[in-house]
Amino acid sequence: MSRGFTKEDDAQTPPIIPPRAALPPGTPNYVTPAGLALLRSELAILEAERTQAEANHDNDTDRTHRLSLYNGRLALLLERIGSARVVEPAGQPPKEVRFGATVTLRTSGTGAERTLAIVGVDEAEIASGKVAFVAPIARALQGARLGQTVSFKLGPKEELVEVADIRYADS
Repeated sequence: MSRGFTKEDDAQTPPIIPPRAALPPGTPNYVTPAGLALLRSELAILEAERTQAEANHDNDTDRTHRLSLYNGRLALLLERIGSARVVEPAGQPPKEVRFGATVTLRTSGTGAERTLAIVGVDEAEIASGKVAFVAPIARALQGARLGQTVSFKLGPKEELVEVADIRYADS
């Protein structure tokens, strides 16, 4: 067939694979047991979706594009699972903020309290109060003890918070 009768978009551009949550170079990929379970669940879902895409021969161009996308996402996910270092929260020092801690902070001055859990980068979800261990607030809290006051930058101002409670899951 002459080149004049083909569509420009028939020549597929490679898919853009969305990156995983950022993990600074050289930083171990710490995960909680629940975080590893989430990664494995995501793997099962992606593999099932890829299997469905492989079986669908309605549009081979679209199929190839979708399979490339699934394969790229799977490669990134398998790399992340392979580098995971599971940290049992129950094994952490009970009166010190470490990875896996659920920490209640009391703001100096107002006394307002907020609770956050320090988790792996793939399970962080700020709306649920889960922050990645590489986040500035988590780094500022690492090593703090119960009752200790910690300062950290919140936007342009510095905030002082007291570590009011530290809990670890029994996992």
